Amino acid sequence: MFDTIAPRYELVNDVMTFGLDRRWRRRTIAGLELAPGSLVLDLACGTGDLLRGLERAEMRAVGVDLSAGMLAGVRNTAAPLVHGDGAALPFPDQRFDGCVSGFALRNFADLPAVLAEAARVLRPGGRLALLEVDRPDQPLLARANRAWCELAVPRIGALLSDPAAYRYLTASYAYLPPRRELLALLAAAGFEAVEHRPLSGGITQLVTATRAGAPRLRPAPARSGRSAAGTGPGEDAPTTVGGGR
Repeated sequence: MFDTIAPRYELVNDVMTFGLDRRWRRRTIAGLELAPGSLVLDLACGTGDLLRGLERAEMRAVGVDLSAGMLAGVRNTAAPLVHGDGAALPFPDQRFDGCVSGFALRNFADLPAVLAEAARVLRPGGRLALLEVDRPDQPLLARANRAWCELAVPRIGALLSDPAAYRYLTASYAYLPPRRELLALLAAAGFEAVEHRPLSGGITQLVTATRAGAPRLRPAPARSGRSAAGTGPGEDAPTTVGGGR
């Protein structure tokens, strides 16, 4: 299925999200909080949107995907590309400083195994940033989002790409673990400082975490007049599980 939709995958994403997916991917990369030069794995990299973003952020990117068709569609990146399974990554332990994944969690048959593999290939203190669809908490927005996904998205997919594939992608919402379960799976896989942040009113979500095992630094004293864990104007407050970074 993913081989079939690869040629127009990025176009359909842009149309379906009115271009918001570009902003969400930038937020995902920023959520890593890593320095330029860091080595970052893009898990289920698709046709390379996040790979190009990582390179623009001056990070060293590596892409892995199970779909040969998606890998064949990657353009405009110098990142190495690996054909591989997220549940059995072909990389040594503690190889990467960071790991990202965009809209792939609900497509993994064994999500706990994939998260365990992500933890294995990250160094202690390495960062994880996962971008995925979500269901808004606000009832009116939730109804509108559901109508868009169930009625409009399949029609856009049929017009621009493969109709059956985009009917599946809409149905795949059901395969995504509930929010609390997802955060618990990350903690069980070996991550700490797990944070969940709704994006664009909750139609998507960004989940970040730190690979456990890094030396804990003594926190700096909070300055007066500012919260050590505040959010900027217009930002959604994150939900946190586990110890602080």
